[in-house]
Amino acid sequence: MAARLSWLAARRSGGAPLHWTDLAAYAYLALGVLLMFGPVAWLVLSSFKTPGALLEFPPSFLPLSQQEVRVPGQPQPLPLFRTTLPDGSVREPVRKITFATENYSEPLERFAFLRFFGNSVVVTIVATLITLLINSMAAYALAVYDFKGKGAAMLAVIGTLMIPITVILVPVYLVVTELGLVNSLWAVILPGAATPTGVFILRQYMLTLPRDLIEAARMDKASEWQIYWRIVIPLTAPALAVLAIFSIMWRWNEFLWPLAVLTKTEVFTLQIGLNAFQGDLQTQWHYLLAMTVVTLIPVTLVFVFLQRFITTGIGSTGMK
Repeated sequence: MAARLSWLAARRSGGAPLHWTDLAAYAYLALGVLLMFGPVAWLVLSSFKTPGALLEFPPSFLPLSQQEVRVPGQPQPLPLFRTTLPDGSVREPVRKITFATENYSEPLERFAFLRFFGNSVVVTIVATLITLLINSMAAYALAVYDFKGKGAAMLAVIGTLMIPITVILVPVYLVVTELGLVNSLWAVILPGAATPTGVFILRQYMLTLPRDLIEAARMDKASEWQIYWRIVIPLTAPALAVLAIFSIMWRWNEFLWPLAVLTKTEVFTLQIGLNAFQGDLQTQWHYLLAMTVVTLIPVTLVFVFLQRFITTGIGSTGMK
């Protein structure tokens, strides 16, 4: 894709007329941008709409609202319309772009969303750190050590990828209940601390590290912990960044497991808090869309800061 863009730029700078293939490439790129960012733009703009604007049909892309004017003698503002002479013509409402910022302020003040946000931040950060530590230690053992049953252990790790969470939901819930962790953030953090995907990514990356470097460290009387912490971990930073992005996305967007183990409002995460806006008879779409935008901001920032490691990390793990 980058080569194609540079070739198009060279043709354009050289004064050559655009070929039909150039126009097709531009149309293809424009379509890709529209498909990727169009729903996000609609979500952000819709989060500023009033409840009435969200229910109107046909829907509008911009947050438009009925313009009102105050008339002397009227206690309430009256809607404004464009009208013509009374000859059967249709009157048209006057609308203007209005951003309903109360969609953001009211949930944060009335529904304890700041507490939910803090709980999600704690769960995501602590769970990601534990995941990176446990998975990197397991990957180090499977990549560096030679022991009997190593292949079977790796096969068992990969085999757990085929087990859906719904199969182990009840057994894990019983274990968490016996440990007395229900309605605590540790009930969300600990069960998913070790992930087979993370072990596989880190192990594949560690296999590319030179073994001579590890053997030289052992000859210099370095302990296994020093080799792991001072040599292997710094060299595995791109793969750790990829796993950190995956872990943050998994933990931040996790819904089913927190819904099962968290029943007290004070320990709700953001995803559980969003579920509070959906009732049996009514869904508060204006609040739901606004808080959905809030939940997307941290994940977007993490991806922006760590995205440069994705190509390097995944390209070195053998994943396709």
